Parts: sequence; structure tokens; C-alpha cells
Amino acid sequence: MAQYLARSLLGLIVVIFVVSVITFVLMHEIPGGPFVREKKLPQSALNNLNAKYHLDDPLWKQYTDYMVDLVVPTITTGEKKFSVVDDYLINIELPFGDHTTIRWMNFGPSYTERTRSVNGIISDHLPTSFQLGVAAMIVAVVIGIPLGTIAALKKNSVYDYFSMSTALLGVSVPAIVIGPLMQYVIAVELKWLPTTGWGSLKQVIMPAIALGFAQSALLARLTRASLLQVLNEDYIRTARAKGLRGRQVVVIHAMKNAMIPVVTVMGPLFAALITGTFVTEKVFGIPGLGNYYIVSINQRDYATIMGTTLLFAFFIVIANFFVDLTYAWLDPRIRFD
Repeated sequence: MAQYLARSLLGLIVVIFVVSVITFVLMHEIPGGPFVREKKLPQSALNNLNAKYHLDDPLWKQYTDYMVDLVVPTITTGEKKFSVVDDYLINIELPFGDHTTIRWMNFGPSYTERTRSVNGIISDHLPTSFQLGVAAMIVAVVIGIPLGTIAALKKNSVYDYFSMSTALLGVSVPAIVIGPLMQYVIAVELKWLPTTGWGSLKQVIMPAIALGFAQSALLARLTRASLLQVLNEDYIRTARAKGLRGRQVVVIHAMKNAMIPVVTVMGPLFAALITGTFVTEKVFGIPGLGNYYIVSINQRDYATIMGTTLLFAFFIVIANFFVDLTYAWLDPRIRFD
């Protein structure tokens, strides 16, 4: 297990490094910059801004300085006042007096919102995206896995056709269509739920369904295909030959193995949902991180682009790590030695 954890940590470092290099190079290759406006700034003002944020340094130096601020902890003393330049995500006060603090992970200041740091933007808006992602994932699992299971157990029946038709609808109709349609029918015509906003349970229902329905279709199709394959295995026929009830065979023997491909997809899917889905957030007026990510790309806010991209990569790696751990529970033959 220790070797597996060490390999996972090394993999995390490699993934973050590769993603950071690719993101940093690509965003600087795109024409424009964070201070390019419709009404052009005087060249002297543009030069001063580039010098202030060190954007006039060579590209390799910009990347090195950014990664050093991000990954190398620093120890400071004395009381600290808030600064968008020195805003660290992790601040741990040490018992040495004089406010000695170890500080780690500085994503830097936002270039377009001068009074905010990237850490501040993430802290303010990631919890909202996380709540929406969790709600959408619950919708996807509650709808998708039962539909796929019923479709597999009632193969070529009306239940199978209904389940797969529902899944096809979810795959074919994106959230950008489902969202406004639900707003018109449920909020405007029936007046059951609020049209937009965030903060109450009623405001969670429509965006969670709009976002989770498409993912439930994916899980339903995958569950059906995986369960059909498992039901044809020899050990399932043996369990039935021993006289076990059909429900016992499915729940105890078939479902666990059938869930392995489903869990494989659920890991990255969950990471994608909790880091922000800008279409749903935009349609329902939700102040999540996904909307800020798109705005930062349009405005060439390099620090925010790097911060949110690395955060997404981190969640992907962590989700895959927990998926690997789940494999051992689903299939005892899997070991991490």
C-alpha cells in the first residue's frame, strides 16, 4: 500500500507539472493579453502594468517564479495585512511567537480584478460549484444506475426500451437546452421554482436536474452494458445453479463487478462537476467557479486560468485515486502491492 501511495503522489506531481507547462505555454501563445482593451491603453501605461506583474520577463522566468510561489512553502513573522500578491491558500501559525506562520500555495493576483487574488476567487466561488456538482452527481446516480440495472435485467422488454430511450434523450439534449426549457415550464408557467439564483434548496433543484440528467444517461448506458456482460459470466450461472434467489445473485454477486466500469467514469465525472460547469451556471445565474473560468480565458487573466486549470487537474487525479481504492472493495482480487 505504501508503494502505491508513493506512486500516486509521484503521478500527481507529474500530472500537475505537465498540465502547468502546457497551460502556461498555450495561454501565452494566444494573441492578446490581460491588459488589452477595446480602447487601447497608452504604451507607457501598458509597459508599467507588464512590469508590475513581471509579464515583461522571459517566459521561462515567469513560469519558474509562478511555480516557486505555488509549490515552495515560506515562513513569515509578524502580523500580516491582506495583499493580493501575497495571498496564500494555506496559513498555519507555528508556536514560536511573533506570529510565525508557514504559508503555502500562492496562485497570485487576478490581472483583471485588481482587488482580488486567485485564491480569493477560488475560495468564494468553488463552494458553490461544489454544492451544485454534488447535487448533480446525486441526480445522475439516482436516475442512471437504476435505469441501467432495470434495462439489463429486463433486456428487450418495454422497460429496457423505456430506459434506453430516456438515456438517449439525456445524451442528445444538452444542459443548455434542458435548462431554459425547465425554466420556462416549471418556473415561468407553473411557478413552482425560482427561475435563477442560488442559496436555497428550491434554487438547487432545476440546475441539479439539468446538469445531472445528461450524466445519468451516460451512467445508465454504461451500467446496462456492464451488467449484461457480468450476468453471462460462469460464476453467475454457478450461483443460480446453487439455488440462490435472483435478487441475491444480482445484488451480491453481479452488481459489484458490474460497477467497476461505472465507478471508473464516475471519478473524473465528479471532478468535472464540482469544479464548475459554466453553461449551467450561466443559464441559472449561479455564482460558481465555472463562469469565472470562462471569463478569465476571454480576458486573458493568466493567473486565474492557471489556478483554475491546476485545481481541475488536482481534482481529476484525486478522483482517480479514490476510484482505484474503490476497485479493491468491488473486486477482492485487486491488490495494491
